[in-house]
Amino acid sequence: MGFLSVLSFAHKMVEDRLSPGERAVDATVGTGADTLFLAKKAGPKGEVYGFDIQPEALTLAGERLRRAREDEGGSALAPSTLLLKSHAEMVDVLPPSWRGSVGAIMFNFGYLPSDAADKSVITLPDSSVAALEASLELLRPGGIVTAVLYPGHPGGELEAEAAMAWASSVPQQTASAIVYRQLQRRTAPYVIALEKKRG
Repeated sequence: MGFLSVLSFAHKMVEDRLSPGERAVDATVGTGADTLFLAKKAGPKGEVYGFDIQPEALTLAGERLRRAREDEGGSALAPSTLLLKSHAEMVDVLPPSWRGSVGAIMFNFGYLPSDAADKSVITLPDSSVAALEASLELLRPGGIVTAVLYPGHPGGELEAEAAMAWASSVPQQTASAIVYRQLQRRTAPYVIALEKKRG
């Protein structure tokens, strides 16, 4: 049967924890695959925010969401707001009521996976770790953060190492942290996930 891909694993972790009607964040919108996944899972009574620094990403994601609304009648998806902002600005940009109430936050680091995209525009360790840290402030107890890391591209290994160091330093009483990784390929993408402790 084989193991789940890193993207499927991240989705599975969120699917098991995010309930209909909840709030969710796609911290790195990209082409909108995670945004759409969260909008479907949160449903029409939920709400999704997405962040990206590239206008092309928001255009691609907006088109993906538009097509899904047309195909599925629109009523099955959460309202989604896409912002041309860095993920490191999440806490400052999201409504104050979102602090401590978000069910899931997804990160998919690296570069925009589009043929026309500038692959030199990548997520960076400092802003990514700041965003990961902010995510714990936004999560509700039992909420989850997933981060897909790509050590195989230039700059990706430094970011992956920084994210791993951050996750390893989170106190156990704050959140449980896990890694999902293929051990035989050092440059293979992998996932870290953190579940915020209850109570």
